[in-house]
Amino acid sequence: MHDVSVIGLYILDVLGRPVDAIPPGGRVDFIEEIRLTVAGTAGGTVVDIAKMGLNCLAVGAVGDDEKADFMLSTMQKFGIDTSGMQRLAGVPSSATILNIRRNGERPALHQRGASDHFDVPDSALDTVLAPPIIHLGGTGLLKKLDGEPSRKLLAEAKKRGRTVTFDLIAATAETITLVDPLLPYIDYFMPSIEEACAMSGQSTVEDAARFFLDKGVNACVFTLGADGAFYADQAGNRLTKPAYVIDVVDTTGCGDSFDAGYIVALHHGMDLETRLSFAQASAALVATGLGSDAGIRSFDQVMDFMRTQPVKAG
Repeated sequence: MHDVSVIGLYILDVLGRPVDAIPPGGRVDFIEEIRLTVAGTAGGTVVDIAKMGLNCLAVGAVGDDEKADFMLSTMQKFGIDTSGMQRLAGVPSSATILNIRRNGERPALHQRGASDHFDVPDSALDTVLAPPIIHLGGTGLLKKLDGEPSRKLLAEAKKRGRTVTFDLIAATAETITLVDPLLPYIDYFMPSIEEACAMSGQSTVEDAARFFLDKGVNACVFTLGADGAFYADQAGNRLTKPAYVIDVVDTTGCGDSFDAGYIVALHHGMDLETRLSFAQASAALVATGLGSDAGIRSFDQVMDFMRTQPVKAG
């Protein structure tokens, strides 16, 4: 039995650091590190969840190319069940080239590919929605699944009594049209505060949370970047947790790893404050290395980091 089904955006990231500038013409500059990682709001999340010991089902799409070979074999190496991954002929796997600057900025070049052609057929629902936790990640870059197909998927998940976690990517004011119909079926809504404000039209954390709670979300869990994380739910609970003190190398995938940590904490039945701390610890560890799967090695390692690493002063 799988502990979690991770549905949505699967991307190959090609990352290099530090990139001060693109050399002119055909010149070559030398950098310290280049990595390939399984990334995306589903791919990065599922790898980190698996590293922390949960039995995961990956549900998404790749192309029929060398990028797909790497992504599938990497997930299998971490013990992830990739039987829910569709391998689509005639389209490339979704991929991103990220040039990580010394100041942490990460300008990206993205190739849309197989994720645009992915959906979840009715014949797969019994398998895809069998785990107790269902994560949908990547709304906004899932052209075929976005909209009514996603609403039907999450409605069916709730009908079956599943806990639904949700994240998206690169949300703008227009993204609310895709997200709005999904909100009543989401237990934990986990965008960044920038995305939450862009979609809601609000300017504060509290007002953005109220906007989404009024539309039916059970709980908002906003990442605040260097300021930590914020939680608000229908029962009136409110909690802000500061970020951990770390030397930041790369913030790629920090939101995905936060999602992963939160899902692992839910699986283990942690209380609210511990859940937020564990999710924050997961994100902090990823920021200490290059790529969305950096830093995290095991559940025990994240627990130890959470208990011993200092947090920023309020």
